Amino acid sequence: MSKSRRSPVDLIFNTLRPLIVFTIRKPMLIITVGVLLGVPGFLSSSRLSIDTDISNLLPEQNPTVQAMEQLRQTVGGETAAAVAISSPSFQSNRNFAEELIPIVLQQVQTDGEPFFIRVDYRKDTSFMQNNALYFATDSELKGLIDYLVDMTTLGHLIRAADTDLAISSSSFFENIAVNEYPVSDDSLTMVLRFFPAKPQTDVGYIERAYDMLDSVSTALDPKAYHQDMEIVLGGRMQRQMVEVNAITNEVTTSFGLGVVVILLLVTGYFFVKAYYAKAKKKNDIRTILLLITRIPVIAALIGIPLLLSLLWTFGLAQAVYGSLNMMTSILGLILFGLSIDYGIHFYARYSEERAQGKPVEDSIITTFQSSGQAITIAGLTTAISLFVLIFADFKGFSEFGFIACTGIIFGLVSMLFVLPALLVVFERTSLLSLKPASPHEKRAEAKPFPAAGSIVVLSLLTVAVAIGFSSRLSFEYDFDTLEPVFEEYESRHQIISRVYPTSNYRNPAFILLDEDEDAEPLLSYLRARVDSDTTILSVEALQERFPTDPVDQAKRLEYLAEIRNLLDGPFFILANTEDVQRLRQASQTTEPIQLSDVPEYLTDMFISKDGSLGSFVMIYPEQGLSDGENSIAFSEAIGTIELENGTTYYAASTSLVAAEMLRLLQKESSWIISATFLLVLLLMYLNFKDMYLTLLALTPLIVGMLWTFLLMELTGVKLNFYNMVVLPVLLGIGNDAGVHIVHRYIELGRGSIRQVLSTTGKHVAMASVTTMIGFSGSLLSSHPGLRSIGHIAVLGIGSTLLSALLFLPALLQLLENLNKCPGRIK
Repeated sequence: MSKSRRSPVDLIFNTLRPLIVFTIRKPMLIITVGVLLGVPGFLSSSRLSIDTDISNLLPEQNPTVQAMEQLRQTVGGETAAAVAISSPSFQSNRNFAEELIPIVLQQVQTDGEPFFIRVDYRKDTSFMQNNALYFATDSELKGLIDYLVDMTTLGHLIRAADTDLAISSSSFFENIAVNEYPVSDDSLTMVLRFFPAKPQTDVGYIERAYDMLDSVSTALDPKAYHQDMEIVLGGRMQRQMVEVNAITNEVTTSFGLGVVVILLLVTGYFFVKAYYAKAKKKNDIRTILLLITRIPVIAALIGIPLLLSLLWTFGLAQAVYGSLNMMTSILGLILFGLSIDYGIHFYARYSEERAQGKPVEDSIITTFQSSGQAITIAGLTTAISLFVLIFADFKGFSEFGFIACTGIIFGLVSMLFVLPALLVVFERTSLLSLKPASPHEKRAEAKPFPAAGSIVVLSLLTVAVAIGFSSRLSFEYDFDTLEPVFEEYESRHQIISRVYPTSNYRNPAFILLDEDEDAEPLLSYLRARVDSDTTILSVEALQERFPTDPVDQAKRLEYLAEIRNLLDGPFFILANTEDVQRLRQASQTTEPIQLSDVPEYLTDMFISKDGSLGSFVMIYPEQGLSDGENSIAFSEAIGTIELENGTTYYAASTSLVAAEMLRLLQKESSWIISATFLLVLLLMYLNFKDMYLTLLALTPLIVGMLWTFLLMELTGVKLNFYNMVVLPVLLGIGNDAGVHIVHRYIELGRGSIRQVLSTTGKHVAMASVTTMIGFSGSLLSSHPGLRSIGHIAVLGIGSTLLSALLFLPALLQLLENLNKCPGRIK
């Protein structure tokens, strides 16, 4: 190759030649440095935890996230631990609860802080029975007065559904008709809800809290209260714990299983290669036994550099992020499957050089400057394509990109330097003894690749079909389908739901007011939108239900006085039904109610941390927000509101956070995928310094991606906010096969396609299979979103591999036949 045609990679590797020579001469120093760097990596990575809260995937400076955090800081956010007490006797259940509550509230952690600060137990229902109408809005009271006037005038019998108007329509105090005790309809199950001092995300705390609840409940001996009494622990806190533990266990199990499978596969691959190279006769038992003893050596050769690179990677990840998110939690096995590719190519080429009788040093240098270049280009292309993700605001992209990028680079460095150092040590100590291949070893014959034209035509036809289908790819907006179901939690939740059933009422979005005087213009703006916007059901402010201004309080009492007068009229005295009596009792308030007079169970969720009444506006959605498209529409309608005075308010709710996450992901994914592809193209061109060769090497990637889209459509796999990260990753790793095959084809020249496939093609296949196994770990997950990552990755890697081993060789053969090969291929 002429000097002018040398690529930047050629120059870099010539510059690095003294370093690989130093590695060969001082192998123990290189290994020692790698191990010493692995020690802090191990200590740091052992502290990693998994954060399953997908709302944390948005940047902290996002207005919706800030609004949500402001709401939590103002009123807190509570997730309870639940204790269900079941027996045929309500009295026994109550006796047990009254013994349990004080003991639990007295329990403290090692730092002296209590586990729980309050409990939902007995409620003073008489307060709401006597004052319910005081908490109705002015419009609701006017509607009730108009109704009572109509009834008096028309003389119709009062109907139960209408007399309950003011109370049942109060979405704010929808639980005013609760039981005095938190019991099921049959009163045989009682559920206590214990609340921590602040929202808890520390799984260690949650586990200790549930252990404490279990030990205290057991110590009280439920059977002593009733022989059929059963205690069940549950609550949302438990689900968080179950989810984290389940995913952690799945990640650990899949990593361990995947590592074993990959190492067995790789060592088995090299076992077979070595056997056919060394065996002097059919069923050569002596050679088989010799090679079996070498299997642990090969596993150590490739496994040690991999282990060190993973320790470096996740040690750095813990230092930078502190924890893994849902998407990065599966990176351990993925990086193992990716980085082992470099070891496969390096060791395979080294074995070929040694089989030709070359000494250790010459074999390593040749491998370093040939296959080393190919794996470096492939590795850097993958790393840089992942590096693009770092610039995303969506943390599902950025954190995945950073950890995967550093993991690829560390894996590449480890395989280029630690692996050669181990080869030298193992060869010197005779742990590994690679000798020239037997003379009878067969090389691939220089025959043309069969049916090249037909394969190219059929492949292009499927590409055309894939292009047509790609526009039909759909996105999964239904959050429910991406939520995992944990049987351990669900069985307990069914018991808890006897008392606290999952509400069918749609959760509102909250706007926290800076100034109380902004409430009226904000309400006017939103109520004007209710009639024109199909996403908004209703709007209300807390102050409307609990007036604090003396003028508003007086007005509220006037309405109640008018209602009492109407109910004291002749018609309602005669029609003194149970519903009339209920209304009469609910309108007895004659003095303004002070906040201190309201029972805690009514005010807890609406009182700010400083004890004052929160200034909220609540917006209820018209449709369920488990559908991402509905949540996006609701967010667009009320997410950001600018008043005429220039004040901007941002609504807050978990559904709006999810909507913002979907919007951000859709906004960033297009430019990230485009930028990744352009970077891959640029790096390939810098490597080959020839656009013709660059496009040939990219062919398996482009064709494979189109086949992937076709397979996704045929198998019903949808894109979602978990698996979208796979698309740029596939662009980074899907080009590896093309790079290696074209590199070796350039090296061996025309007529070598079969030989390329019998050597490099096998290594490419093995490397792709190990990468697929790395991603397949997520297929074992109970989490649908994580499983979908594995689905797309396996389809994508498999498609690019098929394209590299079938379409690319056929295309090269066709170009040879037509005498259209690039000029550099002799």
